Amino acid sequence: MSGIPDDSSPASPAKKILIVEDSFANRDMLTRRLQRRGFTVCSAADGLTGVAMSVSEAPDVILMDVALGEMDGWQATRLIKADARTARIPVIALTAHALASDREKSVEVGCADFDTKPVDLTRLLGKIQRCLADAVAAQAPSNMPSNAALQEHTEGVECYVED
Repeated sequence: MSGIPDDSSPASPAKKILIVEDSFANRDMLTRRLQRRGFTVCSAADGLTGVAMSVSEAPDVILMDVALGEMDGWQATRLIKADARTARIPVIALTAHALASDREKSVEVGCADFDTKPVDLTRLLGKIQRCLADAVAAQAPSNMPSNAALQEHTEGVECYVED
């Protein structure tokens, strides 16, 4: 099992994805494909609306087109990462350009990952799942002992259950 939701195994509980994309066709295609895989999807047609929806919708992941109108995806990501309410939301940059400079710029502004368009859904789903897993790991309390420390601490301890 790959951990990627498919049509027969919806994401449980439904994770919310915010798509910030100015192309209606791209928004519609991604929305339908992600919903079929069990995700809840909301979308914004421009960067400013995407920034506002990152607060109001509190998505688990944001898919951010970098080539938007007045405010590009990098500017929108900077604003999202600068706001304490949204700074932890992973952002995956989406662009039609596969240039190394675009990847570097995405990392520089705080994107968790980068993908090219047209979207390869299997690859994108893998990136979404990694972002979700990383977000869960980041929320784990830092004072929790590691598994190795727990094993060492409980070595020799026996537990009995009475009927």
